[in-house]
Amino acid sequence: MTSQFVNGTGVALVTPFQNGKVDYKALEKLINHVIEGGVDYLVSLGTTGESVTLSREECRAVLDFTIRINNGRLPIVAGHFGGNRTDYLVERIKLFDFNGVDAVLSSSPSYSKPGQEGIFQHYMKLAEACPKPIIIYNVPGRTASNISPETMIRLANADKKFIATKEASGDILQGTKIIKDAPEHFSVLSGDDPTAFALIASGGQGVISVIANAFPRMFSDMVRAFQNQDFDSARSLNLQLHDIHQWLYIDGNPSGIKAALEILGICSREVRLPLVPIQERNFKNLKLEMEKSVKNVIRFS
Repeated sequence: MTSQFVNGTGVALVTPFQNGKVDYKALEKLINHVIEGGVDYLVSLGTTGESVTLSREECRAVLDFTIRINNGRLPIVAGHFGGNRTDYLVERIKLFDFNGVDAVLSSSPSYSKPGQEGIFQHYMKLAEACPKPIIIYNVPGRTASNISPETMIRLANADKKFIATKEASGDILQGTKIIKDAPEHFSVLSGDDPTAFALIASGGQGVISVIANAFPRMFSDMVRAFQNQDFDSARSLNLQLHDIHQWLYIDGNPSGIKAALEILGICSREVRLPLVPIQERNFKNLKLEMEKSVKNVIRFS
């Protein structure tokens, strides 16, 4: 398998809960739902998967379960390889069993707010230790530091183990700058669903999506239409989903997407503190918008 598997739609899987425990029956239902919906790869234990609230044992169990249920159907990206202590993260990577994992997603260090040289050195240490390709995750809204286009390109040229960036800044100009200057092996993926259309239209190669948990067929068809230069279809699908996005984030992620999945009968809206479930009035508005926007293609519970 080449690193080009990321050039399409990845889905950042939620981790379903029931009464405080991981709901593996619902997770199996979700995995099959997104695979049958046509996504290109799975991302387990990212931010949307609430990995920061899972114990190390739970993280391992969720990833192993995802690998088993996937059963080789799609590539799998492991998403819980971030942290602001570089040496600890390197040791974790060295001890980790990567069987069944095709790549890792690693967010830049949070809270510490390193400068660009610190970010560069951090990722280079990860590349030395990691036996798998790395997707660099730039999400300044969560980490409080931005990976500049210059640092991103520097990393991409420094080691071919860096195969892509999940660019979740929502800054189309920044994303376009990376697209313009990136080496051929390096893909630019949207990490922000509402602006994914614009980034892909600018030359981005794909997306790691939240909304694709609920609407895998529509969202992956939108990306695929772009790849096939069917811009009218891509535009139509993007507009059809457009008004749903605001309700998925109004009370935080993954509170919103889990509410959408509950509406679809896939899993509970339950999240772990410090997150709380979507407020009831927002839940009702989300359901109304889903029914209005996608009622002809989605069966509601």
